[in-house]
Amino acid sequence: MIIDKAADVTPAVLAAMAATPDPRLREVTAALVRHLHAFVREVRPTEQEWEYGVEFLGRVGQANTATHNEGVLFSDALGVSTLVCLLNNGDDGATETAAALLGPFWRDNSPRTPDGGSLVRSPTPGPRLFARCTVLSGGAPVADARVDVWHSSPTGMYENQDAAQAEMNLRGQFVTDAEGRFRFVSVKPAGYPVPTDGPTGDLLRAQRRHPFRPAHLHFLIHKPGYRTLITQVFVDDDEHLGSDVVFGVTRALVGGFRRGEGAAPDGGAGEWWSLDYTFHLEPGEARLPVPPIA
Repeated sequence: MIIDKAADVTPAVLAAMAATPDPRLREVTAALVRHLHAFVREVRPTEQEWEYGVEFLGRVGQANTATHNEGVLFSDALGVSTLVCLLNNGDDGATETAAALLGPFWRDNSPRTPDGGSLVRSPTPGPRLFARCTVLSGGAPVADARVDVWHSSPTGMYENQDAAQAEMNLRGQFVTDAEGRFRFVSVKPAGYPVPTDGPTGDLLRAQRRHPFRPAHLHFLIHKPGYRTLITQVFVDDDEHLGSDVVFGVTRALVGGFRRGEGAAPDGGAGEWWSLDYTFHLEPGEARLPVPPIA
């Protein structure tokens, strides 16, 4: 098809892709072209703006490293990651334990940790946290499930961002017992700013948006025969619960952290917190996501 005017472009592209043999690829790329061309017609970018947009997307890819995934961060900051998560995992609270976005910091090789073991692998000042968790499905315990736990330090940094932390600090992998339980000791996480030294940070500054996530723990629960649950549990009183930069807070995920009274469970002194939480799995496909970092 020879192009005579702007209105010819979209149907020409759609016609060129119409013979795509894979039906899902055909559906997705046709929808992408229709919506992308409609966006261009709506905002009518100048050629300079288009050049900047292409260069910006190139910078997102170039900012990816083994320890940082700018692509996931950019998707998170636009709310796309949360939208995809909710569309695929029980929108509007249809499941008992809501799913949440994976985020850019999960690693697929966290060390196996015994029940009740500590995630603290190097000196990490902060209030101690004692977590007692249970995994159920249909009210019955789920035994022998793999549970990955990871979180930021009280200074708001994951270990792969912070040379002062030991490798795999505040990360661990557990296996649920016959009652579906797992326990661990750690430190209370803090809220933190997402990395802002790349193109996503440029966008946040241009939009006058703060870069902070509220304090939370990450969990990934995997067992054949059940849908893999990826979720987060947020500290109840964090000031950024209502303005999470990646739109990841749902009501079902807030709560459960309690300030301890008296001696800590391990007999130690000082401030301590507890978390009691029950996760609910659904039958389905067990699939591990692609790790965003090594």
